[in-house]
Amino acid sequence: MGNLSLKNPGRVAGKIFLIILSLMLTMTSGFASENLSKILITNVHIFDGINNERLMNANLLVEGNLIKQISNENIVAEGAMRIDGKGRTLMPGLIDMHWHSAYASIPMSTALTSDHAYHMLIAAKSNEKALLRGFTTVRDVGGNVFSLAKLTDAGVYDGPRIFPSGPAISQTSGHTDFRPGTAVPADIDAPLIYMERIGHIIVADGVPEVLKRTREALRMGATQVKINSGGGVSSSFDPLDVSQFTIEETKAAVDAAKDWNTYVATHTFTDVATQRAVEAGVLSIEHGHLLSEKTLQLMKQKGAYLSMQPIMNDEDAIPFPPGSFSQMKFIEVAKGTDTVYRLAKKIGVKTVFGTDTLFDPGLAEKQGKQLAKLARWYTPVESLRQATSTAGELLSMSGPRTPYLDGPLGVIKEGAYADLILINGNPLEDLALVANPAGNFDLIMKDGKIYKNRIK
Repeated sequence: MGNLSLKNPGRVAGKIFLIILSLMLTMTSGFASENLSKILITNVHIFDGINNERLMNANLLVEGNLIKQISNENIVAEGAMRIDGKGRTLMPGLIDMHWHSAYASIPMSTALTSDHAYHMLIAAKSNEKALLRGFTTVRDVGGNVFSLAKLTDAGVYDGPRIFPSGPAISQTSGHTDFRPGTAVPADIDAPLIYMERIGHIIVADGVPEVLKRTREALRMGATQVKINSGGGVSSSFDPLDVSQFTIEETKAAVDAAKDWNTYVATHTFTDVATQRAVEAGVLSIEHGHLLSEKTLQLMKQKGAYLSMQPIMNDEDAIPFPPGSFSQMKFIEVAKGTDTVYRLAKKIGVKTVFGTDTLFDPGLAEKQGKQLAKLARWYTPVESLRQATSTAGELLSMSGPRTPYLDGPLGVIKEGAYADLILINGNPLEDLALVANPAGNFDLIMKDGKIYKNRIK
């Protein structure tokens, strides 16, 4: 036992725990995966995440966690596991650019009355299901999921890669100011509420506080920073039309992120709030369902991305209490969805797909169905780009803050990460195939490991 001393049993127990954890972290494969050094997939038609047409009758070799070779000719790979695709479509793993691991599959009443460990245990199981729906990467835009991200990368838990933002930063009265209505006037010496103490959210006012909280998020391991620039649907105190954070406060967050070679994403729906954020240098606009053509033109000019969700007042509408403040806001947002998607497409704003599922295990299961809804506004290939190559492009803006530096995500090309889905059918002709991953996804691979394989 080396220098472990029985005179200090607490220290002994602590070291034993660290040894066990270290052994766990050295695991190289998920408990539900097949982990092989070489995998050769033959006889497939490849959608690479970019091009309008598939590469027909192709073969692809995976070595380790990367795509080694793609060819229409035979590939020699001694000792490789061989998978005959039999004419199926091979495409990149899907990316959800607005996911909340900690909140997606837990009812709000439970989330607000349970501890962080409970949140993470639910999140681990929820993310495992997301992976089996073909989502091999998620950008987590609010919540302390740093440990879950690390343990997923280590293979302790199965789930998508996580690009964590950490605590969503809000002004007083902002979208993630979760303090009770009786918490004003605020006592500057009052303790942080529990959701702040565990790092899910944080309130900051003024440039010095915004700088501090942004830097703290980066210190925690944020790959990008998430702030709130306008009113929200699920929040209790802020109407949709309000603008949050001054341009100086917003620029403080942007400057701090730039110093760490990454970017800021912000929650906003309206023109005024979005224009302020984009002018301050925010790169990713989350939601934006009430934007005008003028604001979308500004976003294109500045190179900002639209991270929007196909929110409709349909059978998948969030079931807010009838007549409630949140339900009224939801209806207003849903009315804008159709207009903004059509304008964004016409103008050419770079758009990525996300779900923003909150507090609803049933809706979380419909990740693929949400993606399929994009067919209302986009061709199948345009829709799939939002959840593959364009999403990967935005993820790359995290620069050195991402732990995934070996290759690009969201594309199939030599040197890219081996995040792959084998689909029984052609999603470039029938986008609805992604709505039923259980029935249509015959193979799911992430990081070169097979998590689902119905081809024997």
